[in-house]
Amino acid sequence: MRFVFSRRFFILLAIGFIPLSLSWSLPALRYFVLVYDVLLLALALIDYFVSRKLPAGLTMTRKFNKRFAIGDDTLINLRIENITPESFRLHIKDEFPPEMKLSETREAQVKIEGQTFVDFFYNLTPPRRGKYEFGKTAVRSLSKLGLVWCQTDLGKAETVKVYPNMRRAKEMELKALGANSYLAVQRKAIRRGEGREFESMRDYVHGDELRHISWTATARRARLTTRQYQIERDQTVLIAIDAGRLMTGRIGDETKFDTAIHASLALMSAAARGGDNCGLMVFGRKVKKYLPPQKGIAHVDAVLEALHDLEPELIEPSYARAFQFVSANLKKRAFVVILTDLVDKESSKELINSLKLLRPRHLPLVVTIGDRDLNQTVSEVPKELKDVFTQSAAEEIIHQRESALRLVETLGGLALDVTTNSLAPRLLETYLRVKERGLL
Repeated sequence: MRFVFSRRFFILLAIGFIPLSLSWSLPALRYFVLVYDVLLLALALIDYFVSRKLPAGLTMTRKFNKRFAIGDDTLINLRIENITPESFRLHIKDEFPPEMKLSETREAQVKIEGQTFVDFFYNLTPPRRGKYEFGKTAVRSLSKLGLVWCQTDLGKAETVKVYPNMRRAKEMELKALGANSYLAVQRKAIRRGEGREFESMRDYVHGDELRHISWTATARRARLTTRQYQIERDQTVLIAIDAGRLMTGRIGDETKFDTAIHASLALMSAAARGGDNCGLMVFGRKVKKYLPPQKGIAHVDAVLEALHDLEPELIEPSYARAFQFVSANLKKRAFVVILTDLVDKESSKELINSLKLLRPRHLPLVVTIGDRDLNQTVSEVPKELKDVFTQSAAEEIIHQRESALRLVETLGGLALDVTTNSLAPRLLETYLRVKERGLL
């Protein structure tokens, strides 16, 4: 039996004990109180069995004001609808995923009249991506005689998905590109006089490059005419995210993998504004996800769906398999951004050797994401002996990183060594520089 006694029951029970104060002179009152208490208890049990089932016309639905995203408050709306003519007093308690942060109470007492509905709201904040389970909503209803609260449940259990935070990615883009970021990429993408894609003809102006003069158009128009160019659109960008061992490292409240995801979404947003197609690949020992380069809102939704439950693993990534996959599936020249981390010689050696699979068809950018600013660690004055060893290890890592990145550049690629804080700004700056210089 699932019930608790109500306040009314305890008041009636207390009234029954009053005659006991007179039982010293009238012992028969003790039997009266005993019979009264037994009858009250029996009546409460009968009241429970009569009232324990809620009518089918009393239903509850759970709705969300938006899809769940890491770190964003989501408003949960519980709607209890009563299509019966009866009134009910309910105590509701929603069963939310315990991993999520509750910012206010999930319990409420409501009175719902017949042929009406009642809404109850509370907020949840998910800390990580993935799938989470909501249980049924626990409900206590006051029985017909008001002696017990009958416990049952309403609604249904459901699974929700927590996605990467697209709002955070757009904020990264805004911070990296400045106050005019909404138009920054578009202006750069249509800036005349740069790039390699023909745009139009116009009269020659002093200062124009002689190599842009169209002699056939000049002869036809009888005046100097120059060709105008614009930065190419509909180019291809592919973001390859390492989901190996080093990307499991946590910086603050999130892993490097999560930081790489949000920086990737910021780059995808910038690429969309620049008119480019952007794809995504996540790899470990093998390729885990691949979305071919496209554009549009539907493509962004597909990327968010693909990333919502991916996690890095404690294994070494296979750059060779990943780059072979890119070479086999991406025939058009592309700007391939590899978000990874390097510490030892072996991992950098495999990366360097595997980059040859991408060159010369593609332009690779290798981005290594450090745990912290190692240069700052090296520049600090050591205070203890352990600080000396820490600086020595940091210097060794810096040396190996620099050596690996120099080798990337000698192979014709680009390289960045960043911290989690500087990842998105420098990544977007490099993308715009590649566009402006027509490197693709």
